[in-house]
Amino acid sequence: MKVVAFERSVQGTGASRRLRNSGKTPGIIYGSKDPAQVIELDHNALFHALRKEAFHSSILDLEIGGKAQKVLLRDYQMHPFKPLVLHIDFQRVSATEKIHMRIPLHFTHADESAAVKLQGAVISHIANDLEISCLPADLPEFIEVNLANIEVGHAIHAKDVALPKGVSLVLHVEQENPVLVNARIPTVKAADTEEAAPAAAAAPAAGAAPADAAKEKDKA
Repeated sequence: MKVVAFERSVQGTGASRRLRNSGKTPGIIYGSKDPAQVIELDHNALFHALRKEAFHSSILDLEIGGKAQKVLLRDYQMHPFKPLVLHIDFQRVSATEKIHMRIPLHFTHADESAAVKLQGAVISHIANDLEISCLPADLPEFIEVNLANIEVGHAIHAKDVALPKGVSLVLHVEQENPVLVNARIPTVKAADTEEAAPAAAAAPAAGAAPADAAKEKDKA
């Protein structure tokens, strides 16, 4: 994806406030051996770009003054309650250095699984992304998780996922092989079933009372 930015000559809280009031968003580019560079971007274009999944997980072509450089989105700050991007950070990438990224997961073919079609299982998504390591050229926009063969009571773990060529999984000590998704049969509480039955039985009786009263009135 292509992102257009402009050099920013002034810094500070007041300057950033004036920039936002003019429809721009302040930002910074850092990384590699080059010094950090402060920039500004058109707010509306940036706001719409942030709604795209690829903007968060792809190598971006950031153009400044007609020259482009490869960057990754690393952080951004939103206003607490307004649809306003307050600041954005990009990191330069080198074609020869591996990067660490959290990549979104796309779960597919769940409705084709026997667990869902024949047994009425519910698919629960425990995680929506994976941390991976790879060279920039091998960075995928997303990783597909095929649920066609998932079974009731079973789960798919991080190490079960087939990764694209050149991509390796990054796992942490506290979660050596985290669960990504599982399939389970919904359970109905016995207490709820028992309470529902007497309520249903009581309904006709309650309805009969006015009829009995009417009969007694006629006799009188």
